[in-house]
Amino acid sequence: MNYLPMTRSEMDSLGWEQCDIILVSGDVYVDHPSFGPAVIGRVLEARGFKVGIIAQPGWHSPADIMRLGKPKLFFGVTSGNIDSMLHHYTANKKLRHDDPYSPGGRHGLRPNRAAIVYSNLIRRAYKDVPIVLGGIEASLRRLAHYDYWDDAVRRSILFDAKADILVYGMGERAIGRIAELLNAECKMQNAKSCPEHNDFAEHANGCKLQKPVLRLANLPDIRMDLELKSIPGTAVIVRASELPKFETSDTMELPSFEEVSTSKEAFNKAFVIASNEANPYFGKKLLQKHGDRYLLVNPPAPPLSSDELDAVYALPFQRKPHPTYTEPIPALETVKWSITSHRGCYGGCSFCTLFFHQGPIIQSRSIGSVTDEAGALAKDPKFKGTISDIGGPTANMYGTGCKIGGREKFCRRPSCLAPQLCENLKVGQHPSVKLWHETLKVPGVKNVFVASGVRYDLALHDHKYLKELIQKHTGGHLKVAPEHCSFDVLKQMNKPGIGAFIEFLNIFRHLSKKEQYLVPYLISSHPGCSYDDMLDLKAFLKRNDLAVEQVQDFIPLPMTASAAMYHTGRNPYSGEELFVERSAAGKLKQRYVLEVNQDEGWERVGDQGRKRQTGKRNKRQS
Repeated sequence: MNYLPMTRSEMDSLGWEQCDIILVSGDVYVDHPSFGPAVIGRVLEARGFKVGIIAQPGWHSPADIMRLGKPKLFFGVTSGNIDSMLHHYTANKKLRHDDPYSPGGRHGLRPNRAAIVYSNLIRRAYKDVPIVLGGIEASLRRLAHYDYWDDAVRRSILFDAKADILVYGMGERAIGRIAELLNAECKMQNAKSCPEHNDFAEHANGCKLQKPVLRLANLPDIRMDLELKSIPGTAVIVRASELPKFETSDTMELPSFEEVSTSKEAFNKAFVIASNEANPYFGKKLLQKHGDRYLLVNPPAPPLSSDELDAVYALPFQRKPHPTYTEPIPALETVKWSITSHRGCYGGCSFCTLFFHQGPIIQSRSIGSVTDEAGALAKDPKFKGTISDIGGPTANMYGTGCKIGGREKFCRRPSCLAPQLCENLKVGQHPSVKLWHETLKVPGVKNVFVASGVRYDLALHDHKYLKELIQKHTGGHLKVAPEHCSFDVLKQMNKPGIGAFIEFLNIFRHLSKKEQYLVPYLISSHPGCSYDDMLDLKAFLKRNDLAVEQVQDFIPLPMTASAAMYHTGRNPYSGEELFVERSAAGKLKQRYVLEVNQDEGWERVGDQGRKRQTGKRNKRQS
């Protein structure tokens, strides 16, 4: 089988003396399109680069980071599919006990702040090789940001990691361009220092001399340096003397790190500016001073077209862990028989990271691409005929978007659904219905289910979709996320009023089978939510005969509106002052409203009961 090499012996079997690019990840290497390093590795491989992977290296010395040697072009570093601090700690900052992205679900195979630790190890081992940061941890920490675990504002991760460039969002475009430019620079530098050939063409056609590429900070070619530091979807550090090259009418300066770390007003101002400039079509370059240097964040990369997205998912993924792993990978088990149909989400929930990572523009694969993947799944001897999920961040946004062609290129709304549905949104979800029908025609496929979350407020606008979803494509349960019932709390979450959920619930119960049920996702302790609001939520659930399945104690994730609310005590957009539950005891009290039998009352829950409930919570969150 064709996997990207993880060992020197695998490189030898491929006839490689040196990798062009080495990707370092806090996750195991699973060659599956749901795992970021595998996608980036395959994209670079398709461009002709020799790509190696170092997965979950030891971090107490540089030795393990050197196992594949020195790459010709750069190291790519990611903490994995989830922020490493979220991997390790619960909302009450208690250590989790397992890690679904590790062999056997074992905890402790990656460090805290993994992207920073790995980058610093590389810098100790190889001082002259560029480091490119990527993945969710880097993406959401690209600007000065509030960190829940430090309870403080931290500077951009680029400064702490001592990396050269950061790729944010879905990085196929940016990482490909970085690789091309560094490869061209490498060839140019080699040609200049080659003792055997007089010109670049002769050297490029046959010379095996490989001089290490220079650090980005020291590139001698001014044109190359400027192009590398201007790639959409990237962030770099620039010196004050370089600013004239970047300060144009398309540049906006945010309050500095020093300002946002001491002034909550400045923090919210910076957040709103960054939010307003997050559209790839009109977003401006952002500058944020950190000490005597500046962080330069280029506008987001343009979204991939349907053909480009199809090409990514057509790459030769093995859909299995690398053969060196002998234990199951829990994260793979949940997506093993699933298919990703699209990217992006225009829901704009305040607590969600998708707006600043995947973006609000829906990028959908073609039906042919999805059915081809379904056909590949059906050929697996272990496939039982059921595709467990066809979806994305929000399942029923496949094929939807703005009905006015090109209008999304000028729109600054963070959500097309809240506080009310945008009149320009195409609400018909017939592309999803057609996708289901075509996938069921694939030989060997007997059932197609939707396990991804569904926006019920959007689903209400297409009753054909809703009926087919409930009666034909829902297994035992359907995931929806009302989050709360309080109007004031939902307003801060940027979610629709509870009336839409009640309407959806009634339709679901009318159309569903007896064995089907809803899984309502709920959040406690969100900014603006009080203990009394949680009591109202419990009464709402009891009134509507809904069992509690999923309760998430709110965690303020970097670069979300909710994190800004938590840190500053105000809504960053409206300036409204909010109640924020910050104490561990208060957060647990809100959560226990739904987890503990309220007939006994909070005050009567003894220590043993609290320990028992805490144990259940940790097991579920992990």
